[in-house]
Amino acid sequence: MDTQNPHYLNRLQRLLPEGLLVDADWMSRQGYSTSLRSKYVRAGWLYQPIKRVFRRTDVRLNWQQAVLSLQMTLNKNLVVGGRTALELQGYAHYVPRRMKAVHVYGPEKPPSWLRNLPAGVPFIWHNSARVFTRFPKQLNADALPPEFTALEWGQWDWKLILSSPERAVLELLDEVPDRESFHQADKLFESLTNISPKKMENLLLDCHNIKVKRLFFFFADRHEHAWLRRINRSKIDLGKGKRMLVRGGTLNKAYAITVPKDLDDVA
Repeated sequence: MDTQNPHYLNRLQRLLPEGLLVDADWMSRQGYSTSLRSKYVRAGWLYQPIKRVFRRTDVRLNWQQAVLSLQMTLNKNLVVGGRTALELQGYAHYVPRRMKAVHVYGPEKPPSWLRNLPAGVPFIWHNSARVFTRFPKQLNADALPPEFTALEWGQWDWKLILSSPERAVLELLDEVPDRESFHQADKLFESLTNISPKKMENLLLDCHNIKVKRLFFFFADRHEHAWLRRINRSKIDLGKGKRMLVRGGTLNKAYAITVPKDLDDVA
């Protein structure tokens, strides 16, 4: 290829939106060889925030651009989920001024370079199969299943795909008590006043994680939101046997889980 040939440069501008990222594998699939990429970098037509990652602009990188790149240009089956999705949709007890971590969920790990990307925040990948049986083979921001949603971001109104609040809260409960505390989850449930019972019931039916389902009903009982009465509990398999979730706690008889003593006020 001739680096001066405007056809290849124009094609790259069409394929790679300004601000987003691609990696070396993507460039190779599009026909841009290692030597051609190096020439484009030397000419200032491409920039490398880290090795084997490319973008068209040399400006500060943020985490939204990184995730949108995975979703839009690299077609990785990943969504923003858990605590991050809840914070972005206004359901967290408080929203920190600076995101401490970005939680992404999907059936396959993101590219290894993501953890080294200078986006100002660490990325934490969670295997979606820990909680749910199914995950769409390919997500389209314009035609999402009901358990996902999209937020417009940036000057081009790109659509960042997130877990819905109903899905995100179950993802977060999988982190209790190791990375999310009982008391943080309790405060979160306090804010869940407008959950869709139909959507939540369908997600609970798809959820195979017994701990997550028991914790969901434990916290939901505590806060007695109106939507809880519209979920058919008889459909939900809560498994058998006791689950010790916290040492020195007390056994909640309703769901056979150990919880902090100061939270076990529901029979």
